[in-house]
Amino acid sequence: MSNIAAKEQDYHVNGKDAFEVIIIGSGPAGYTAGVYTSRAKLRTLIISGTLPGGQLMTTSEVENYPGFPNGIFGPELMMNMRQQAERFGTVIVDDEVIRVDFSKRPFVITTHSENYEADSVLICTGASPRKLGIEGEQQFAGRGVSYCATCDGPFFKGEDIVVVGGGDTALEEATFLTKFGKSVKIIHRRDSLRGSKILQEKAFENPKIQFLWNSVVADITGDKKIGTVVIKDINNGKQQKIATGGLFVAIGHEPNTAIFRGQLEMDDKGYIILTSQTKTSVEGVFAAGDVHDYRYRQAVTAAGFGCMAALDVEKWLTERTHRN
Repeated sequence: MSNIAAKEQDYHVNGKDAFEVIIIGSGPAGYTAGVYTSRAKLRTLIISGTLPGGQLMTTSEVENYPGFPNGIFGPELMMNMRQQAERFGTVIVDDEVIRVDFSKRPFVITTHSENYEADSVLICTGASPRKLGIEGEQQFAGRGVSYCATCDGPFFKGEDIVVVGGGDTALEEATFLTKFGKSVKIIHRRDSLRGSKILQEKAFENPKIQFLWNSVVADITGDKKIGTVVIKDINNGKQQKIATGGLFVAIGHEPNTAIFRGQLEMDDKGYIILTSQTKTSVEGVFAAGDVHDYRYRQAVTAAGFGCMAALDVEKWLTERTHRN
């Protein structure tokens, strides 16, 4: 019997899997939380979700994660984190949570194949970048198409770069990318920007930034990596090809919180609201990473939040035990 199977058998009680902590979602936040809770000798289960390892599984080289001076491939970093969590005793199930019940204790977490019970839950389901939904976007993801300038910007030194969007994120990313790119073109479907005034002024004043108004990206082409984007004017339908070495999509993110609606307090965009530290509106339920953090969205900050949440979970469980 494998170590993981043995652990699952150990935690199987009265026909149900009993854990002190269930972490929903993997990635830097989930795996880091698993390392900390397992090292604290808490019976921990991670339910990894549809993409075990999270968004970093779709990125190539990660240069800005501390401890790797020569960079590391995203999938390799995530597998290292996963193995580290397992080494301390975390049970990891590659399944998707389809329903939760936070109205009773222990909490009930339902996946496609099983029901699990837990004294506490840590939500690390992250957020997904909004996609353009056009031809070539998936094909060139990681090969010139990016959703994070601070993550990937340095890979595009000397390139002509295209940014899609008109809000604060698009303006911040475009301005940031001028440090590396030869030029930056912002494609926006309207004739005015939604971003804050100060960011607009910075972008307008930057000689490297050019705007293409009332336009959308209609297609992406290239060989092994992106080579051109097709821009369509939404008013007259005219198309033009623009040579580019990088396309950054900055039209927002969607937090992966649909299964928690009606059970946890969220903001109007669907991000989980933290009441204090990493606590949510339900006692015993915690959150870490991009599922609440719409500002930083970095692997290292997600890992930091995972650590914080794990320490909060441990403290909460200890205090609850003493109360009882």
